[in-house]
Amino acid sequence: MSNPVQATPVAAPPDRRRVAFATVVGTTVEWYDFFVYASAAGLVFTKLFFAGLGANSTLIAFATVGVSFLFRPLGAFLAGHFGDRYGRRGVLVCTLVLMGAATALIGVLPTFAQIGVAAPILLVLLRILQGISAGGEWGGAVLMAVEHAPEHRRGLFGASPQIGVPLGLLLASGVLALVNLLAPGQAFLDWGWRIPFLLSVGLILIGHWVRRRVEESPVFKEIAERRERTKTPILRLFRKHTPLVLVAALVFAGNSAVGYMTTGGYIQNYATKPGGLALDRGPVLWAVTASAATWLLSTWAAGAVSDRIGRRNTYLIGWVAQLAGVLALFPLVDTGSVGLLALALIILSAGTGFTYGPQAAFYTELFPASIRFSGVSISYALGAIIGGAFAPTIATALVNATGTSTSVAIYLAGMTIVGLIATLLLRDRSGIPLGPDSEAEQAISPLRF
Repeated sequence: MSNPVQATPVAAPPDRRRVAFATVVGTTVEWYDFFVYASAAGLVFTKLFFAGLGANSTLIAFATVGVSFLFRPLGAFLAGHFGDRYGRRGVLVCTLVLMGAATALIGVLPTFAQIGVAAPILLVLLRILQGISAGGEWGGAVLMAVEHAPEHRRGLFGASPQIGVPLGLLLASGVLALVNLLAPGQAFLDWGWRIPFLLSVGLILIGHWVRRRVEESPVFKEIAERRERTKTPILRLFRKHTPLVLVAALVFAGNSAVGYMTTGGYIQNYATKPGGLALDRGPVLWAVTASAATWLLSTWAAGAVSDRIGRRNTYLIGWVAQLAGVLALFPLVDTGSVGLLALALIILSAGTGFTYGPQAAFYTELFPASIRFSGVSISYALGAIIGGAFAPTIATALVNATGTSTSVAIYLAGMTIVGLIATLLLRDRSGIPLGPDSEAEQAISPLRF
């Protein structure tokens, strides 16, 4: 008589809570570092690192935000390979340390006035390290959260690392706003901007300690016990699932292009730029902070809703809400009122939260266990390049070329529709077994074509 197939081991409730907390803390720290750079690109780096490069300093500064995205696939490939071969937890610790070291070093970089063209070169190199780290971070965090979760609460648990992103923006914008109060005017440019980067050292120590205390993913433990680890997970992924990776990437592209209007620093620069709206830097940063809080709440809510009505249906609601936010964005921002700017960003963030909250569980349920880390990481990294990487640069170029923000709204609406169509091309697989014993079921393509 054959032995019955054992279910994938599931973490006990206390460990689930510890894992959820660890993914929130880790991704918050990781994305705080990432977003501090993006905000500083529009507010500081155009003046201190790129001003000596001519009239296109703003475009160049935003391009450095995008350059890091080009290296996310490298981080995703490396993290995917090692995560599928050797486990999720160790990879997450490495990405956290790499991000923190790069961020802290930015905080001590000399400026263009001090060392000339070497300053922007060093800045870009450190931004590349941030990109490699970010490429590997997300996939590991969501798998730790979702693979530990009970089947009927994967959306909620998967929202834990997702809310780390708006928490990172909330923390980054809040710290920058506080530093602006402590070091107003020229003092902010002289030395105040360095403080948020240097604070990363303490945050990394906290995040590292928290992550070291959690157990490895139960799904990977079972894969290791069965000695079923794939030697070349990335090759297997692209040999069997390339169309799925591309469609999944387009889902995230629709979200990230819109989200990076604030997380990429574009709105901050657009609202404060002399000769444009010329709003005070402090109130704009507080408006972004309020929008980040809205994004956090809507992301969390969307994860919970997806457990009730499915990931796909939650996404569809989100795309409609996001499109409404895109259409309202610039008519409100262009009034020059800080209050209406805050309202515009809050409306936009509510929609982007509903197209972000279900993503962790949605992606996790798309790929087979043995190549899942590679699948979710690479899909996410490619989506970030297609959508968010150069969204601030594209938006700046569109306004320069057309003289109107309407062109940016059309671009963002188009990307939202791309995300909607990509979502319609995928089947909802909420509740599918995640363990290696169900690999055959997981390998059936969720594509609807």
